Amino acid sequence: MKKSIKRAVSLALASTMALSLAACGGGQATESAAQTSDPGNNAPETTAEPAAAEGLEVNTTDPITLTFSWWGGDARHEATQNAVKKFMEKYPNIKVENQFAAWSGWEDKMSASFATGTAPDVNQINWNWITSFSSDGSAFYDLNKVSDILDLTQFSESALADCNVAGKQQGVPVALTGRIFYWNKTTFEKAGLDTPKSLADLMAAGPVFKEKLGDEYYPIALAEYDRMILMVFYLESKYGKPWVENNQLQYSQEEIQDGLEFIQSLEDNHVTNTIKGIAGDGADSLDKNPKWMDGRYAGIFEWDSAASKFEGALIDGEEFVVGQEFEDMGDWNGGYAKVSMCFAISENTEHPAECAALINFLLNEQEGAELMGIERGIPCSQAGLKVCEDKGLLSDKVAEANAKVLGYVEFPLDPKFESAALKNSDGTYYDVMAGVSYGDYDVEEAAEILVEGIEDVLNK
Repeated sequence: MKKSIKRAVSLALASTMALSLAACGGGQATESAAQTSDPGNNAPETTAEPAAAEGLEVNTTDPITLTFSWWGGDARHEATQNAVKKFMEKYPNIKVENQFAAWSGWEDKMSASFATGTAPDVNQINWNWITSFSSDGSAFYDLNKVSDILDLTQFSESALADCNVAGKQQGVPVALTGRIFYWNKTTFEKAGLDTPKSLADLMAAGPVFKEKLGDEYYPIALAEYDRMILMVFYLESKYGKPWVENNQLQYSQEEIQDGLEFIQSLEDNHVTNTIKGIAGDGADSLDKNPKWMDGRYAGIFEWDSAASKFEGALIDGEEFVVGQEFEDMGDWNGGYAKVSMCFAISENTEHPAECAALINFLLNEQEGAELMGIERGIPCSQAGLKVCEDKGLLSDKVAEANAKVLGYVEFPLDPKFESAALKNSDGTYYDVMAGVSYGDYDVEEAAEILVEGIEDVLNK
């Protein structure tokens, strides 16, 4: 029987969409689900009383211009622009200038703007940006001060707490997310196999794919960052301790070597292609990889919110299904969930009330929430979630994946896990995972490099 760190019973999975829908909203079920994977356990703690609302009012007469930034794909861009357009119809005196692009290079650009105080008024931010760019509270406005305009009661206390650093509510959570397996059922059927229900199933599938389908067919495709997250999932499942706690790496170099050997075993058993092989496919991301599109890569380990993107990339006739977490990796429920992203107001904005009105419109009000839909995941806003549910906007697969993730994973995520020095394409994770795959490092050397890189980030 699994040893449970934070609860004795997992949430029901695919058939219980309602639990997924409660994952970020208010109420007892919400608190339980959010606390199960509370990444704020490693965030700086504060005992300060929240700032009182300052009684600001939205200016509805004088001309005002706000700037609003986000990253994403075409569908997110379109949805957000349409919602902003509706906001400007509601407030004709407020003009919103949109700034958006794909993810590549976006973090570096925003880092510079926060450092120089030139960031847009309203920003979509990664959760870890709060600690990376504003650990002292200098970059983002305290949303408690505009809580009479931006309705924070629509969000669970634990999800809000994850965005509260240096005694300030520096962001409002948009969604919670975590990693799960997705499978191309059609390819597995061609190999005469069911989709994997366990790590043992996945390992056994590798040789079968090679024998029955050919050298270019693999049960799963794992890029560098995917491997890092899966390795942590494996180690937490096996050893029963968080990756980082109280700003300290909890794993020895020998334990990390064990994790790297596990990742390398996936290549050795033809479960995943090499990093060189995946890079040679010539795609910027796996959803754009022709081998994913036509089923030669039959699985991914991705964020629950990515289901629609990967399913939509498949050619006609390929059946896409949500997998499940592997319980045979160890005695604990490894892995983590996190606040996927937040909306935040720049500390130096001249229009905090109007910024708060924009965020409230996008997340909490019917017109805005309907247009925003689930392009950023299952909404944390209770009001926004109800709009999506009532309008039939919820993707069954995203909801299923979200329920499975939040019902299983048990460990906190350290905010520094996603530091640019670690997760960027020139960071430590990529260096280590590519180095092992290419044969540039043995696992002992790679573990040493990984420990050094992580501790360097933790000690800053």
